[in-house]
Amino acid sequence: MAATEPLPPSRARLPAQVAAWTALWLLCFALSVGAARAEQPTYRDGDLVFQTSTSGQSKAISLATGSPWTHVGVIFVQEGRPMVFEAVQPVRTTPLDRWIRRGVGNRYVVKRLRDPSPLRSSFTRKSMWAWASRQAGKRYDLKFAWSDDKMYCSELVWKLYKEVLGIELAPLQTVASFSLGSPAVKQQLRKRWPDGIPAKEPLIAPAGLFDSPLLVEVRK
Repeated sequence: MAATEPLPPSRARLPAQVAAWTALWLLCFALSVGAARAEQPTYRDGDLVFQTSTSGQSKAISLATGSPWTHVGVIFVQEGRPMVFEAVQPVRTTPLDRWIRRGVGNRYVVKRLRDPSPLRSSFTRKSMWAWASRQAGKRYDLKFAWSDDKMYCSELVWKLYKEVLGIELAPLQTVASFSLGSPAVKQQLRKRWPDGIPAKEPLIAPAGLFDSPLLVEVRK
């Protein structure tokens, strides 16, 4: 039997080099996936999400409240996908990624209860979704009236927490308590209330919810 000739050095090393490079590539890929996942917050039912809206009234809301956050919704995780329940026209759910792209500069902030215990019960979370579902399809309330037949964004969020959890996320204000002197704000006031503003109408703004001491920011 003839002796087996040894492989040239370059060919002998090739499988080991391929295995080493493959292992290194797999390690880098796993680390990059892990890092990408670490950058994403774990959303929970009931999380509040804020953005600067591109709507025609957004500038006036910002001037009246002194805050850049002019729109707010509530996150519900459905089949593993975060959805935003929001009062637009009409009240509905929107996938979070689409909701983010709709805001100015794709900027957003997520907040949740500082004390998470009220939302630990699956029954409570289902009750929140049941209440929210009953509001779906309602028209957006351009006059910011404190009634239930129509809804604006921060009213919807405030009432969800109040009706289901008994939690008032922030004190209600009145229309007259906001800064109403700028031209952009006055224009919106005339458009909504041509016969005069309802100065004592209860109102909650996205800024009021954003500043609530009951909430803490979810770090991204």
